[in-house]
Amino acid sequence: MPQLDAAQLDDFFSALPPEALLGSRYGIERETLRVDLSGSLATTPHPKALGSALTHPSITTDYSEALLEFVTKTAATPDVVIGLLSDLHQFTSNVLGDERLWPLSMPGALPPAVDIPLANYGTSNVGQMKTVYRRGLGHRYGRPMQTIAGVHFNFSLTSTFTRQLAALRGDGRPADIAQSAAYFVLLRNVRRYAWLILYLFGASPAVCRSFLEGRERGLQLFDDTTLYLPNATSLRMSDIGYSNSAQSRLNISCNSLEEYVGGLTRAIQTAYPAYADIGTIKNGVWQQLSTSILQIANEFYSVVRPKRVARSGEKPTSALRERGVEYVEIRALDVNPFEPVGISADQIRFLECFLLMCAVGNCDVIGPVEQVEIDANQLTVAREGRSPRLPMTRHGEATTLYLWSQDLFDRLEPIAASCDDAAGGSVYVNTIAAYRKSVADPSLTPSARVLELMRERRLGHARFGVDLAQQHADVFAGLPPFEPARAAEMEGLAAQSLAQQAEVEADDDIDFKTYLERYYAQP
Repeated sequence: MPQLDAAQLDDFFSALPPEALLGSRYGIERETLRVDLSGSLATTPHPKALGSALTHPSITTDYSEALLEFVTKTAATPDVVIGLLSDLHQFTSNVLGDERLWPLSMPGALPPAVDIPLANYGTSNVGQMKTVYRRGLGHRYGRPMQTIAGVHFNFSLTSTFTRQLAALRGDGRPADIAQSAAYFVLLRNVRRYAWLILYLFGASPAVCRSFLEGRERGLQLFDDTTLYLPNATSLRMSDIGYSNSAQSRLNISCNSLEEYVGGLTRAIQTAYPAYADIGTIKNGVWQQLSTSILQIANEFYSVVRPKRVARSGEKPTSALRERGVEYVEIRALDVNPFEPVGISADQIRFLECFLLMCAVGNCDVIGPVEQVEIDANQLTVAREGRSPRLPMTRHGEATTLYLWSQDLFDRLEPIAASCDDAAGGSVYVNTIAAYRKSVADPSLTPSARVLELMRERRLGHARFGVDLAQQHADVFAGLPPFEPARAAEMEGLAAQSLAQQAEVEADDDIDFKTYLERYYAQP
């Protein structure tokens, strides 16, 4: 189906019943390092008062033991999900004592790689699998990469919306199949336009020299501790972030559910010589889960992923293949250093409009030539996004970031108006208008504001992060105490999770090698 123009978009969204938009669900996963008062990486274990990183539903860790991850329940409005995220931050900040939550995507000054603590999930088979996976990532990408933090935004379309969209496209297949197909159209368009997220929300134009360990990649000196690029938006999403030669050759297709799952499955089953040299077990210690290009599906790093909640021990690819796409996960967001919880309600509103635009957009598949174009555009914006009239390529033709952005904002405006009609008020329209100003004036972007403040205060990246971390800690300390019932609930979740981890460990009745074999044997 050809892409709808702005007028057709307006007609489609104006005809939607309110429940088609109001029933969408939001979820946030925010990563943040624990650091000491000097900004150095915390080497302490995951605090017991926060519960078990293995079984707590909302407070866990990611790659490093010091990298906390807050996972909200799903919510029906941006303000509610921000409130849930704030509660998790406040509870954690109260527990940390002299430690702080790092406010930037890129870490501060790092110790030698060998001293970056690996996440520990206990002795159960599932816990060992999580730890061994992360040990493998350390071998493949380097331990410093395990200190990068981001914000993941989870979003689901309503069944009413996907039914209306299927009718528009003449898709008469069963609802579950049509729904997955709609999500894959959305995924392809997110890939095409993710550069706009980097431009608007990128907040990592600088990085500590200790992170790069001599791999300067054309960066410039900001001061003797910090490297940067003057027009960068998101170095986290550039070639100094998570990338390697093995994954660069994968080209996992998002043209259909079958191609996506098939591509991931092949990567999980295909050995890679450099990883074979590492091996799986050395001196009795598991070094990685496998010697394949990907150990598990989650190792595939993409700006967006199709998701389905998996059952305990179930492979994500199996869940997708059997039950289809349930929601999407946007992974292109830097931590917003100007928000204590790392993201704002306005960012969520923009992302909702952006994803709805992608859902009703171009249905064409992405071929190899276009994928090269997509990758080049993303890297260009990550490293040079605020350059005046930045040149880009759109479907093989030259354009600029400014012109392409104007076209996308023209498409976002009627979507925002429909969201306001459904919810009441004008907050969506005002949000889109505010972000549109950032295209005309790059100094309004977070990446520009970060560099401006660093210059004004004569602070390198690490010292800037220390000051912000303390400001955010003061915000959480100044919030009203939790109501007794809410405090008891959060403390109870922590205690319950510790008990659940003990139960998981006691219930294991097979060795880790057998557990892993059974996991990989799933269809």
